[in-house]
Amino acid sequence: MSGHSKWHSIKHKKAATDAQKSKILTKHAKLLAIAGRSDPNPETNASLRAAIDNAKADNVPGTNIDRILKKLSGADKDQAEIQEAVYEGFGPNGIPFLVTALTDNPNRTYPEVRTAFSKHGGTLGSSGSVAFLFDHVGVIRVANEEKTEDELFEAAVNAGARDFEFGEKESEIITAFSDLAKVRDRLSEAGIKVIQSAPEYHPKDPKVIAEKEKIEQLERFMEAIEDVDDVDEVFSGFDVAS
Repeated sequence: MSGHSKWHSIKHKKAATDAQKSKILTKHAKLLAIAGRSDPNPETNASLRAAIDNAKADNVPGTNIDRILKKLSGADKDQAEIQEAVYEGFGPNGIPFLVTALTDNPNRTYPEVRTAFSKHGGTLGSSGSVAFLFDHVGVIRVANEEKTEDELFEAAVNAGARDFEFGEKESEIITAFSDLAKVRDRLSEAGIKVIQSAPEYHPKDPKVIAEKEKIEQLERFMEAIEDVDDVDEVFSGFDVAS
């Protein structure tokens, strides 16, 4: 979890730029389109409700969300269908990476991701070449509010969580990927405020990197992959030595 939090902090710093803000808006527009494809009503579509909560947590304006929901309700048949894609490969120093993308044209996105890998010291692999090195999990951010660490821990256990990390104002709850929706709903029913929930890939045995030069090289690699328009998240198989 420490390495994962490290890269989240980098992403939060990058999100201050206008380009990153624009990409965040585009990302959530795509996620809302995927979640609302079968049912555009958040009252009856739990996945769409979660997508809306996630968008709000990333400061997507309510007017943007309402506009997307109206589009979904209109069922625009000519609108390109957004697909989720996962790419696997190795970055500098043999570090495994999993990259998720949201695309309306995989034939465009795949070569763009492959080029970003190859130009920055990596190699894009085939399906299955890296995935076995990661656990596919669900991550739920909750607000502590007035609850103690013990109270939140008990609620997480009762909801079926796999792991729990208490923070100063927010806590993180880890679930099996298949249990994400169930655990999220149980936490809400128990009076826990869910801020955001999403699937992620966590490395099973991250390689610890201590050398500053290698860490900076990996940072540049990750930034290059994230700069590909359709890329959503970049998950790495390394941790930074403390």
